[in-house]
Amino acid sequence: MAAARVRSGGRPTLEEVAARAGVGRGTASRVINGSPRVSAQTREAVEAAVAELGYVPNRAARALAGNRTDAIALVVPESETRFFAEPYFSDIVRGVGAALADTEMQLLLTLAGNDRERRRLAQYLTAHRVDGVLLVSVHADDPLPDLLEQLGMPAVISGRRHAAETLPSVDSDNFEGARAAVDHFISRGRRSIATITGRLDVYGAQRRLDGYRKALAAAGHDPDERLIAPADFSEEGGARAMRELLERRPDVDAVFAASDVMAAGARQVLRESGRRIPDDVALIGFDDSAVARHMDPPLTSVRQPIEEMGRTMARVLLQEIASRSSGAAPEERPRIVLPTELVVRESS
Repeated sequence: MAAARVRSGGRPTLEEVAARAGVGRGTASRVINGSPRVSAQTREAVEAAVAELGYVPNRAARALAGNRTDAIALVVPESETRFFAEPYFSDIVRGVGAALADTEMQLLLTLAGNDRERRRLAQYLTAHRVDGVLLVSVHADDPLPDLLEQLGMPAVISGRRHAAETLPSVDSDNFEGARAAVDHFISRGRRSIATITGRLDVYGAQRRLDGYRKALAAAGHDPDERLIAPADFSEEGGARAMRELLERRPDVDAVFAASDVMAAGARQVLRESGRRIPDDVALIGFDDSAVARHMDPPLTSVRQPIEEMGRTMARVLLQEIASRSSGAAPEERPRIVLPTELVVRESS
């Protein structure tokens, strides 16, 4: 076979690779883009031509030809205020970034906390400007997951919307984490055990409330709805809920808050009311964030592996993207639940 000549002063082109391998340009492109629809002999010839000529694919053109953007979006349907106040989100971003560090994927962080931002995001996704989406902190009535399903876009959700979630999901064991927290209170002789919940249109918050109720029932405690105060995962929400609890049940002697940030708000109110922690009221949070470690006294908290959740979400999404790009038959969508652990400190 006559050697294909490389243009003087220029990079080898796809046409030159095809000529060297003795195939058409489209066939050479399919091999370079990893398509399975070529024979082993053809693949070997094209790969040899690539090596001989030192061909380097034009990444932008390759992405365009394969209908790829080499970018994924991390979508958080929350306001900027909550995103920057809640350590959970920064840990998720850190984990996702670590998983993508050795890939060519770009990560686009998008906050969609109001209707205008959600409409703009929907237009962006409909234009297929990313290869896949990571969804974090999705509420039960959020239409975004259904839009992604309609678009056929690979997506992974952190925290299911409900028990019958259809998207691939990665979550921590919210139920067992909450149950372990309440079991800890019971083992220390606490009797009037309250909880401050997160927004109950978030499935994870529902599961934490379920775990709280299950632990009390298993210990023979009569249910008392006055000991349950809903909030919104914010410090201000935790403070408001704690005030409500003290008004309803002044005898409360333990509080399980469904996030460390809400526990911080509750602690402030307890101190203002003259309650000592843990002597008068024991306190447990959820997340085991820096907030827990730096609180006074240090906060007992349910540790969820947030960075690992981010890494796992990214890995699952990359597998989904690769599977769809290769035309492989769809596999069963994974539902991964990572274990939690109660980290006992002075507050309980």
